[in-house]
Amino acid sequence: MKECKKNIGSGGKTRRDFFKSTAATAAGAMMGSYAVGSKARAQEGGEIKKAPGGPNERVNLGLIGTGGMGSAHLRAFMGLAEKGIENVRITAVCDVAVPKLESNQAACAERQGCEVKAYKNYRELLDDKGIDCVLIASPEHWHAQMAIDALDAGKDVYVEKPMTLRLDESFRLYRASMKSKNFVQVGTQYMTYPRYVAAQKLIADGGIGHPTFSQTSYCRNSRDGEWLYYGIDPDIVPGPALDWEAWCGPLGLQPWNPQVYFRWRRYKKFSTGIIGDLLVHMMTPLMMAVDAGWPVRVTATGGHYIDKAMENHDQVNITAQFEKGHTMIVAGSTCNEQGIEPMIRGHKGTIYLSSSDMIMRPEALFVDEVDEARERFEGMDPHNAIRSDFLDCVRTRNEPVSPVKHAAKVMVIVDLATRSMWEGSAFDFDPVNWTARAI
Repeated sequence: MKECKKNIGSGGKTRRDFFKSTAATAAGAMMGSYAVGSKARAQEGGEIKKAPGGPNERVNLGLIGTGGMGSAHLRAFMGLAEKGIENVRITAVCDVAVPKLESNQAACAERQGCEVKAYKNYRELLDDKGIDCVLIASPEHWHAQMAIDALDAGKDVYVEKPMTLRLDESFRLYRASMKSKNFVQVGTQYMTYPRYVAAQKLIADGGIGHPTFSQTSYCRNSRDGEWLYYGIDPDIVPGPALDWEAWCGPLGLQPWNPQVYFRWRRYKKFSTGIIGDLLVHMMTPLMMAVDAGWPVRVTATGGHYIDKAMENHDQVNITAQFEKGHTMIVAGSTCNEQGIEPMIRGHKGTIYLSSSDMIMRPEALFVDEVDEARERFEGMDPHNAIRSDFLDCVRTRNEPVSPVKHAAKVMVIVDLATRSMWEGSAFDFDPVNWTARAI
């Protein structure tokens, strides 16, 4: 097949310009809040990697995991290239299921008009010197090892949320990233929403006084149970069609169960369920906006109220306290779609974040010294915004909008809330030694 032509956007203003300006603003806020990025990596011994080229240089991307989210990424990146928004090529795909691998390879090759490599072993994809960066859309139990191996292979990494399955894995990945000349972007796309960046700036400037209490949720409903929309293909079974042992990977060989393979988010050994798959979307930008440091105490309750067949909970309620004096409550449900309004309460005012606007209303005691504020932001596609941010960082070596250190803070809540539900204890976290204990 022919070599893919470079697809360079027109000289006029495109959606990519908007994506990049939004991501740059958010990344600036993150740099100020968390001091992560190339400077921090250099201080810990990591060499700064040279950018692959100019702003229009093509980025060659390899994708690991061609399931529902992975194939959605493939279609989206090819769409961005076809519209002239991004100069990116899907160079290679990898999956342990041969039917998925072959169908996605063929789709990418036909749509791009060029050869696309297919690998069953992700390490062979990482050895491909023609690949600049990788997107990891594997099940959660593989995230940490694949991302660390990708950094070791000299690749920049976009890893789907949650960053890892367990907390200790997140610290291993964080340390590996800080020592590497490459970077890790975590796929929490709501980090690109400008309203959270505006809220972070307002709080940092003292606009609501000390932020005391925040809340958010991710709630949706289903008739029969969550994640059952992932169909079960009877032709994908261990053997020539599926390397089941490789899929199990770090967890060790497990008994074959098609329900686990196709719907692993429903099972506690393979996923944190609602917390890692849904609530990270809401907690990650809210934690960035509040900037209250590390979580230091986490407690959670979970229930099986409707979907009793699912091992993970269908209702989750979390309370997290932070080292700078802040409490966050988070609700998640897959059995009722009515959530709670996202907001940040401060001593002098309250920020409302339930729409495209960022609205701050003063507390009654402070109306004479604090003015109401509102910022309105134009509509955007956060998924494509974070994809464009990733490609931009590959070229420029800028800090990604959703960096690994912030994701590690989120993982403290994800992991300890999960343990709290299953073990029935609250947990304290020591942000100096990175240790947790039941209390």
